[in-house]
Formats: sequence, C-alpha cells, structure tokens
Amino acid sequence: MKNTLLIIVLSTFVFQSLQSQNQYDIVFPQNRDQVCQQFNQAFVNRPKEVKFSIVRVNSSLFFETNNKQWFDQLFQNTGDGLAIDVVSRDRYNCENVTINNTQIRGTLLKPIYAQKLKRGLKKTKDNKYQVLIGRIPSALINDELEFNILFLNNKNLCQYYIIYDLEAYPWDLLDMGMYLDSLTYNSRSIKPNKTEAYIIKNKTLKFQIPFQKNKSEYSQNDIKPLYDSLQLTDFNIKAIRINAYSSVEGSLERNIQLQEQRANSIVNALQTFQKPTIKTEISSSENWVEFLNDIENTEHQYLSKLSKSKIKSKLIGKLSSTLEPILKNHRKAVIELQLQKKDKYKTMSADQLLNKFNTSIAANDLNEALVIQNSIFEKLNNKVISPDFLRKTEVPKQAKFLKILNKNSAFKFMSDVRQVLIVYNELKELDKLVPKNKEVKYNLASVKFKLWRHNAIKVDENKFKTEIYALKNYGIDEALISRMMLNFHIIKAENLMRKRDYKKKDISVAYINKNYKKVTLSDYDYLSLAQFFAFYANTDLSVKLLEEKAKSIDINEDLLYYYLNLTISNETLTQTSDYRTIMLNAYNMNAKRYCKLFNTFGKGGVMFQLLENEYLRSTYCENCIN
Repeated sequence: MKNTLLIIVLSTFVFQSLQSQNQYDIVFPQNRDQVCQQFNQAFVNRPKEVKFSIVRVNSSLFFETNNKQWFDQLFQNTGDGLAIDVVSRDRYNCENVTINNTQIRGTLLKPIYAQKLKRGLKKTKDNKYQVLIGRIPSALINDELEFNILFLNNKNLCQYYIIYDLEAYPWDLLDMGMYLDSLTYNSRSIKPNKTEAYIIKNKTLKFQIPFQKNKSEYSQNDIKPLYDSLQLTDFNIKAIRINAYSSVEGSLERNIQLQEQRANSIVNALQTFQKPTIKTEISSSENWVEFLNDIENTEHQYLSKLSKSKIKSKLIGKLSSTLEPILKNHRKAVIELQLQKKDKYKTMSADQLLNKFNTSIAANDLNEALVIQNSIFEKLNNKVISPDFLRKTEVPKQAKFLKILNKNSAFKFMSDVRQVLIVYNELKELDKLVPKNKEVKYNLASVKFKLWRHNAIKVDENKFKTEIYALKNYGIDEALISRMMLNFHIIKAENLMRKRDYKKKDISVAYINKNYKKVTLSDYDYLSLAQFFAFYANTDLSVKLLEEKAKSIDINEDLLYYYLNLTISNETLTQTSDYRTIMLNAYNMNAKRYCKLFNTFGKGGVMFQLLENEYLRSTYCENCIN
C-alpha cells in the first residue's frame, strides 16, 4: 500500500475560455499572484503536519483534514471556499489525438463557501474532520474519476491542487558498516514502506558476461575461468540474480526467449561447481536504455524520437550492420552473486556448538573460536537459535579475546539496533581494555552516530568531529572517514532544522553536496542521500544525484522508481530524450509496475492525470496499451 500523499501546487495556469463549462461565480484572475498573495502565503506556510484530501463515499465527496484550526483560519471571509473539478479517465484515452489544454479538466461542481463549510464540518471517529462539498454527477458515477481541489479566496481561484499518491521509502544515514572479521555492511534492500529492510550478507559480487550474437548455451568450460577468478574456495553461491539483455533489433518475443535460455545456461554451468542448490532469479528484456544512450550525439540520434516499433522496422539490412558495433555491446547478462561462507559446523546442534566454542576459548584456540563464532552468527541470522544464545558463550574480558568480544558486540548492533546503547557501553569497555585498536575505535564511532541522531546521549559536536578525524591515526581509510563526515553533517542539518537555524543548516547541506562524490555509494546510500536533499527542500540536488544512475541498466528498481517519484510531475524534465530513456528503463525492469503508475489515484496509481503530459501519455500508450 502507498501511504504518503504528496500534494503538488500547479503554479502555472492556462487561461482559456471554459466555453460551455459552468464557472458559477468563481473568478479566474489574470493577476493571480497579486490578488492571492496574502492567501497563498498563509497557505504555503501551513505546518507540514497539516494534511487534507478528498474522500469519496458512494456519490458523495467530502473534504477531509486533520487540523480544524488550520481549516478555520483558511476560510474566514464569506467568499472563501472550495470547489471540486471531477476528472474522468476518458479524457486520456489513447485514441484521442490531442487533449484540450483547459484550466478545468473535467466537470466543475458548485463551490461551497465559508459559512456552509464551517457549519457542515464534523469530527470523524479517527479524529479527522470532514465536510460534504458535492456529489458526483449521475452521468459520471460509473467512470474512473479523480478529484482536483479549487481553493477560493474572495471567490478568486488562488490554488488549483492535484493530489499525487506516491510510494514512501524508509531511509537512514549512509551505511558506515561495522568491523567483524573485516568491515561488514548492512546490505539493506530498498523496499517501499518497509521498516525492517536489511540483513547481513557475507559477500556480494556483481559483474557482466557478454553474449555472442548466435550463442545461446554456456558450458562448464565457458564458466570455469570466471568461477576460478572469483576465488570461491571458501564460499558457496547462495543466490544468483541475472538480468539478461538483448539488443533491440528483431522480434521482442524471440529476443526475450533467447536471453532466458542464455541466463539459464549460465546458472546451470555455475551449479555444476557446488552441491548446495543456487536460488535463482532471472529477468530478461531488450536493452533500450543503452541503445538510446549510445546513439546520443551521433548521426543516428534521430532514431530516439521514433516509437520502438518504428525503430525496429529501420534496424534491418544496412542500418543494422552499420550499428552492429554498438548493438553487440548490448547483448549481455548483468549477474549478481550472493555468496555465503562455507560453514563446516552447519550440521552441528546449538548445544554442541556452544560446548565447542567455550572449549576453544578455554584452550586459547582463538582461530578455531573465530570459525565457530561465524557458525553461531549464521545460525542467529537464520533464526535457528535465539539472540540470547550469545549470553551463554564464555569469553573473558581480556585483551587476547578482543577480536571475539568486538565481533559479538558488532553483530548484536547489526542484527538488532535496539541494543545500540548496550553495545555502545560494551565497546567503551573494550576501548579501555585495548585503547589503540582501530576496529573498536571505528565501531565505537559508528554506534555513536546512531545514539546522537536519536538524542540517546549528549554529543559535543566539536569533540566528536575530532574523534572522527583522529581515526586516521589508527589506520582507518580516509574514504571511511569521509563517509562518517557526511553523516556528521546529515545529523547536524537535522538538528539545525529543528532549531530553525536555516543559514547554518544550508552550510551543512552544501558540505554534503560538495563531498559525497568522495565515497562509493550503495543503492541504499543513494536513496538516503536523495531523500535527505529532498526533505530539506533541495529536490534539484536529489535529481542531479540520481539522473545519471537512472539511465543505467543496473540501477536498483526501487531506487529508479523513487527517482520517478521525484520527477514525474516535472513537465520540463519529462519532455527530454533522457527522460524517455529513464522511463523505458523503468518499463523494462518491471512493465506492470510502470504501467500501474498511471492507474487511478487511490487504486494503486500515482494518478491517471499524469497523462495530461503529452510525453508521458505517448510513452504510456506505446508501452502499456496492447
């Protein structure tokens, strides 16, 4: 379910005669900015917690808000009121050659003014407030409908609102990781409206395999050099995801079939090297994204303005041969392997494992204890044993056991962030035990960020900044320190925003924008950084951050759709050839999800009125209508 409503003001109007449309007594001012200045200022400055929407109950339409005080302040004069524009999806039928660009898109209902609005406002069971503002005309009752709001001030149309239903994505600080055996990151997946969206992975590898034009089968001999180069002696392939791409010429059905055959043959060849079954996910599509990227600024750029079917009709004979040096690079598989360290104690029971671990500690056999500890972590990850199991391990608080103690604390934090304060205190004790250990120092700083952000401890900003930069003295890589400093300024900006110190907040935002390119970002990091910029009214920085990545075929699907959330209502941006590439990228990744964007508001779509934009409409009609 989508749970966030983003309300967008349409700041430009097309002042055309409404012809037969009944305008009632509404005034459509030519000098709207001047006439509505005071009203608009109060409207825009409303607290962000104030929400409003249109609720349909059978044929009745209600205006709903969660703030009565704001409602009363908004409608003070006798000419202040509301009207509803009832818009039918029929307006956007693909059979229609053009859409009339009119200010009122559908059927305008009679406006309701302040006295009647306030008299009719009723409190609902869930502590919201509703007032009846109209009924759907009988001729439209069975149509797919959306409802736009006209806000009137002294009978002047001051705000024409369209409500977009956009997916929300949880986000966090940039992932700093924690030192276990080595630096280990939370490989969080981006999922709409999920709060528990991360797991610890041992290792993930991503690479490409090119496909030869007439080759559809891969043998063990083909794959062995690749397998050997990955050095998988100590790992099994737990899962494999393959995105297989064909070049764009030829039959779509044949291209998809061929790519799936190629992808399956790669999986089968990899499976011959290990006994555990590899969990497999395969998707296949035509590589329109790189095709459109690669013909940009060439003599063949004119093709990008054509429909996909027209491009295919031209990619035969001589033109196909001419473009083969480009097309051959588009036939490939993007492969992601999730690796799992081989566990020699996988079949051992929890009690046996505990006894063996404690025996190894008592015998000072630290190497064996570390191996057993990893097996324990794996069973905890898979919920074979409970989190309380770690308490049964017997590890003396001595310097020689530092690595094992540090790993226990780091694992607890990564698997259950609710233990953050407990882990912080454990790490402080370890820091006293071995004051110059880089792994403990780094983990301590990483955990401190979480506590600072949630005001769980008091943090002196200047001292903490000094601690972060001092990590270099213990052998911590400068790129990791740069990542921490980005998080430092993310939290600082949040705190300054609460204090309404916007000038200093902007300094931190500028630091982040200047320095984020110094670090390698995961898809989840891209999402977090983009949402940070957007939250602090720097949507342009979010778009800039993601625009190149959005044109790459290996972008995370949810990250790509978040980019569409940011941009799909920007009519200037959606008219560009780059945006068409991005939309085709989204369609190729998940055609059903892309087409669903244009479903009716409240029924799984952002809204069908996106099709008011001719560029979006042509792409939708080309790809989503059979």
